[in-house]
Amino acid sequence: MDNIILPIINWIETVVSSMGAWGIAMLMAIESCNIPLPSEAILPFAGYLVTKGVFSIHKAAIFGAIGCVIGSIPSYYLGYFGGRQFIEKYGKYFLITQHDLEVADKWVEKYGDWSFFLCRMLPVVRTFISLPAGILKAKKRFFFTMTFFGSLIWSYILVYVGIVLGENRTALKHIWHKFDALIITICLILFVIYVYKHIQHYKKHS
Repeated sequence: MDNIILPIINWIETVVSSMGAWGIAMLMAIESCNIPLPSEAILPFAGYLVTKGVFSIHKAAIFGAIGCVIGSIPSYYLGYFGGRQFIEKYGKYFLITQHDLEVADKWVEKYGDWSFFLCRMLPVVRTFISLPAGILKAKKRFFFTMTFFGSLIWSYILVYVGIVLGENRTALKHIWHKFDALIITICLILFVIYVYKHIQHYKKHS
């Protein structure tokens, strides 16, 4: 795993070192566009550069949040304009029914926009949340506003961690890998439950 992760971390550090705050924005945009580039490597390194006087903590965090919004735009609109039609036509092959879409729509109406805000502060989930937000027609202005503020909180936390750890920031990768693994495990368990319930549903109605 380190043979894969370390070159990525080195590339991230090269980009941020050469491009500064705009490098942070570019990398965070990539992460928010459904590409799992770890913000846990981007922002702590930015925090380390804060200790060197390259930029302030506020500039690093704000550019991180701006990048998240920029990266979320194509992902959101991909889901908004084509995702729902695709699911309505082919969803049955993925065990997604019209009833599932209706339940999801009601969830968005009641809680969804705020849940997207919380998802912006969760590892793994935050990378992919824009696509389902588009599919579920989350309110654009509110979604992108919450994307900015949720990502801003996330950015401040990780930049500050980089400031505190300094040269030892690479030790973070082991902690984040474990936390990411926990999130992925929970998602897999929920997915298995989801598949089981839908198979039972199809058996009853077949």
